[in-house]
Amino acid sequence: MKRRLTTVLAADVVGYSALMDQDRQGTLAALRSFREDTLKSLLEAHKGRLIKSMGDGWIAEFPSTSDAADCAIAVQSAPKADTIRLRIGIHTGEVISDGDDIFGDGINIAARLEALAEPDQILISDTSHNSLDRGDAAQFDGGEQTELKNITRRIGVWCWPKGTSANLSTSADTRPGIAVLPFDNMSGDPEQEFFADGMTEDIITELSRFRWLMVVARNSSFIFKGKSTDIREVGRSLGVRYVLEGSVRRAGQRVRITGQLIDAENGSHLWADRFDGVLDDIFDLQDKVTQEVVTAIEPSLRHAETTRSRAKPTESLEAYELYLQALSHFHLLTDEDNREAIRLTTLALERDADYAAAAGLLAWLHIQRLVQGLEPVGKGPKAAVAAAERVLMSDRADGIAMAYAAHSISMLARDLPRARAAFKQALAENPNAASVHMLASINLCMLNRPDEALDHATQSVDLSPKDPMRHAAHIARCSALFQLARYEEAAAAAREALAIRSGFVMSHLMLIAALGQLPDTAAAKSAVNDLNALRPDITASTEQAKLPVFSMTNASENWRAGWRNAGLPD
Repeated sequence: MKRRLTTVLAADVVGYSALMDQDRQGTLAALRSFREDTLKSLLEAHKGRLIKSMGDGWIAEFPSTSDAADCAIAVQSAPKADTIRLRIGIHTGEVISDGDDIFGDGINIAARLEALAEPDQILISDTSHNSLDRGDAAQFDGGEQTELKNITRRIGVWCWPKGTSANLSTSADTRPGIAVLPFDNMSGDPEQEFFADGMTEDIITELSRFRWLMVVARNSSFIFKGKSTDIREVGRSLGVRYVLEGSVRRAGQRVRITGQLIDAENGSHLWADRFDGVLDDIFDLQDKVTQEVVTAIEPSLRHAETTRSRAKPTESLEAYELYLQALSHFHLLTDEDNREAIRLTTLALERDADYAAAAGLLAWLHIQRLVQGLEPVGKGPKAAVAAAERVLMSDRADGIAMAYAAHSISMLARDLPRARAAFKQALAENPNAASVHMLASINLCMLNRPDEALDHATQSVDLSPKDPMRHAAHIARCSALFQLARYEEAAAAAREALAIRSGFVMSHLMLIAALGQLPDTAAAKSAVNDLNALRPDITASTEQAKLPVFSMTNASENWRAGWRNAGLPD
């Protein structure tokens, strides 16, 4: 699954249920005609992609906010049957791709805005409105800040047509929400249906005692009884962050109850367990299981909410936008882009001094300059260490920010044990983040643990084989392989890195050293010539050759011997 920034349009038909009750065939025919004759052609004309069709609603994404806004206005202005009136919401934000589907706050906010819209109206978020040019932006009124259900920050809402206002009369419940789905009766015994339903109702009642938690009422969650549904769709439909589901299976007088708590935004499992009992007293068993389920999942919910709160990047929309702009320059690795990314992350931290993700990125940006032999910007390495310390002291740092900070502590402060402790925490927070494994690998190389380093570097490549920064994972592999004296494999890893980023100096230095340890002197000299053509100022005595990954390991003499054998000037 990949994260990316996109613009999402959510639309639905006003009064769909009533229309179906009044004229089912006529409503279906009108909807089919609108979808085939109007909606699809307008999406295609505005470069939109239909993500999901839900009978009375649609989710689409667009490459630009202007395309989404123009398409929405065209859809609302297009001729359609008198019965077809739409509400539309638009938001630009981060989504997670899972095959052809997308989910995350980007889609949730668009759906929340659509629900607030009046018939024939379009609501767009402040993020989307800020992305429009002056002419398109002028078509919308408003900007009023409001809270949306299960969205942690307040959203500015803009309306089309001008002169209208959003339906903001109902204040949102900002507590995390949970829905308890009817437990499935797996016994084939209708008598157990009452037991399963009764236990579900008791769990709902008990969870409702926790005032920090918003629990969906029985009548709402029971509409999914007997249906096979996507948990993420349940979450979106009921406006909840968590879903509890389970089953009841009977064999004679013995009963087995299973339960699992799921994050409805990404489908991940937060807790699962099973309970066995005897049907001597069905009510006692029901009470016992209810108490055990509620006691077990409440800490899991609190832990999930704590983790979510820590990972929440910033309350400042402006800081978040500056951070995203910096990321777009970060991957390009040129002097100019690096300077611009440093400027943008610095501005983001001025807007929110506790923005751990921006502080971590700033630390690595300064290290990029050091590794590439570029002139320091501002306080250079000192600024990187200061930013890293800010991350390590923060309670809002996610695993990636923590890994960036730990890498800075390794490379600049050279406090390897402290960095290792931070990497362990980062890996626990983000076990599937390629960049965390890559940076942890470099730290392990410096700690002279090349076997472990190689495992992490290989895992980094496997986790994100198309990552724009994957050259760094191959550099980490090369470093570990070189320490293990597997020089041919090390040279192959360095070539992999150069195939991705031909101008990265460290990859050249590693290739030269690995080839210098092999009998093929011609290949080694050719590698030196390639580096000289790129950067004639680079020698075995430059700052890049003195970086800790070369100088602080038990292979430091082997690195230098490799450069010497290859003929790299000293």
